[in-house]
Amino acid sequence: MTEAAFPGVGRHDNIGAMEPLSPEEIARYHRHILLPEIGGAGQQKLKAARVLVIGAGGLGAPVLQYLAAAGVGTLGIVDDDRVSLSNLQRQVIHDSGTIGELKTESAAFAIARLNPHVRLIRFEERFSPEAARRQLSGFDLLIDGSDNFDTRYAAADAADEARIPLVTGAVGRFDGSLTVLKPYETAEDGTPNPRYRDLFPEAPPAGLIPACAEAGIIGALTGVIGTMMAMEAIKLVTGIGEPLVGRLLLYDALSARFDTIRYKRRRTTQRQAG
Repeated sequence: MTEAAFPGVGRHDNIGAMEPLSPEEIARYHRHILLPEIGGAGQQKLKAARVLVIGAGGLGAPVLQYLAAAGVGTLGIVDDDRVSLSNLQRQVIHDSGTIGELKTESAAFAIARLNPHVRLIRFEERFSPEAARRQLSGFDLLIDGSDNFDTRYAAADAADEARIPLVTGAVGRFDGSLTVLKPYETAEDGTPNPRYRDLFPEAPPAGLIPACAEAGIIGALTGVIGTMMAMEAIKLVTGIGEPLVGRLLLYDALSARFDTIRYKRRRTTQRQAG
């Protein structure tokens, strides 16, 4: 784990503390504060929030940029990859000058240029069941922008165990999806909220769903889904609106169409290896 050496960076002190906004922060977030649903109190919640993001790639890039711009106080980044030329078509947090750098480092410097008030914690490793508890320590929201089912199942299990919300998304070619998971809570009717395996009981067979490197992907799609994932995170942190709990939002870029599928907890849901 590396804590980025930028102004204002601290360790895990004052977790959840509601610090006052400085005059500079009030000016920076003025358009947020004007919204009655957010206001000064909501902006303070964003400042106190600690969000861990899996992946600094196609989905992670817009998630990190918009959460940093929104004033999330602490962002964690989990990624062990380095920036390559083929990433730049969609991973807009990186640029030609960062090719070859660790994605965590490239993303951290981009965030520091965007908003020096954000604390950065970098995990230059993969997210895994073995490392999940250590990586999640001190964070109150997890966002999964990974590109494989093993990591998605690991993220879902870890967030459930830690009793923190999970925002998870996926993209491929011209299609994307996202949902929010809070299985440790109950719905309005008293039934438990669904888990990730209620939506995807088993991972598809290896090779059935081709990776982006094989099938291709339109770069702007990752911006659409990643930005919506950031919006869901902001809603969860500030307590506004209706998060996508028990709802899978689907986006077809070619037809410019959104659809929503509702899903519920299965009676026999059990954890199993992803």
